[in-house]
Amino acid sequence: MTTSPPPPQKPAAPQAIGFLLLENFTLFSLASAIEPLRMANQLAGRELYRWFTLSIDGDPISASDGLKVTPDAAITVPLALDMVVVCGGVGPARAVQREHVVWLQGQARLSRRLGGICTGSWALAKAGLLDGYETSVHWECLAAMQESFPRAVLTTRLFTIDRERATSSGGIAPLDMMLTLIGRDHGRELAAGISEMFICDRVRGEQDLQRVPLKHILGTTQPKLLEIVGLMEANLEEPIALEELAAYVDVSRRQLERLFQRYLLCSPSRYYLKLRLTRARQLLKQTSISIIDVASACGFVSTPHFSKCYREFFGRPPRDERLGTSPVRSPVPPCEREGANLELLTFEPYPVEPVSSAIMALDQARGEPTYASVLLRS
Repeated sequence: MTTSPPPPQKPAAPQAIGFLLLENFTLFSLASAIEPLRMANQLAGRELYRWFTLSIDGDPISASDGLKVTPDAAITVPLALDMVVVCGGVGPARAVQREHVVWLQGQARLSRRLGGICTGSWALAKAGLLDGYETSVHWECLAAMQESFPRAVLTTRLFTIDRERATSSGGIAPLDMMLTLIGRDHGRELAAGISEMFICDRVRGEQDLQRVPLKHILGTTQPKLLEIVGLMEANLEEPIALEELAAYVDVSRRQLERLFQRYLLCSPSRYYLKLRLTRARQLLKQTSISIIDVASACGFVSTPHFSKCYREFFGRPPRDERLGTSPVRSPVPPCEREGANLELLTFEPYPVEPVSSAIMALDQARGEPTYASVLLRS
């Protein structure tokens, strides 16, 4: 008795992502988020993702470079979206309107995933949708967001994926975030293929940090602290003792401790260790020198001590970092949101649903040598 093979599985429907554009949004960040989706479709040879650009009224909206973009639809169009990503840019506090807030609260009520790129996190925080969530935002906006939205857990990471929220800083950081999401959805081979197509030497992960200029955090009010940090950065291979650092700038050890605790929220030894480990991470990812030599170059007298410190700080040992093994993250319990206004907009029927430009882009890609070049896992 022969058994017939099981019928082929029908491909899952493409994920629909809406990009909500704020006035003066950063065009570069928007492109960094959309282009990986386009290339995912091209390499897979089918529509895995479709995207729509949105604004309050559907009228043309200005990017931060002055170019105007005509959105696909107004937010009053009832699109069936899987995820909404807010695209921010210059002056997010001025750009976020009440209509944005109410609409985003409605999207959360519909259990849609929410994201923000560049300064788009501001709109989500304004809507009360980042309370208790780890959040990334462009470093220029960090201090203002910490002051305005103390219940959001701000980080200096390039991007953060915390449960159903995905937020990133600006520039090309949205590219790394979208590659990570694509990899989770369809496998690392597809994400790696997209990275190769964009001449991207590596996909930066959730543990990678923004390079936040210390002068931006401190201004010019703490020249001694800036000088001490400069000395630390210039002496990673042979760390300087804290007493010597204090003597260089004519302060006591106790004054040094107070400066770091007040302005950098950690001890000077902890800050110094962070600088050395961050440098070690760059060497592990960007060079082929041995782990022993990496440890020595970053001021560690023994490899076991280096590995212990590295694992405690980054959540995985140096060897796994070099191999690209994903760190194990502890599950985060769901948070309670108090008093969030989850008012829903009532939509008028819209005569024609807009067509995603993903279909046209995929059709144009059929003649490319890389079309359908990545076999997706089942």
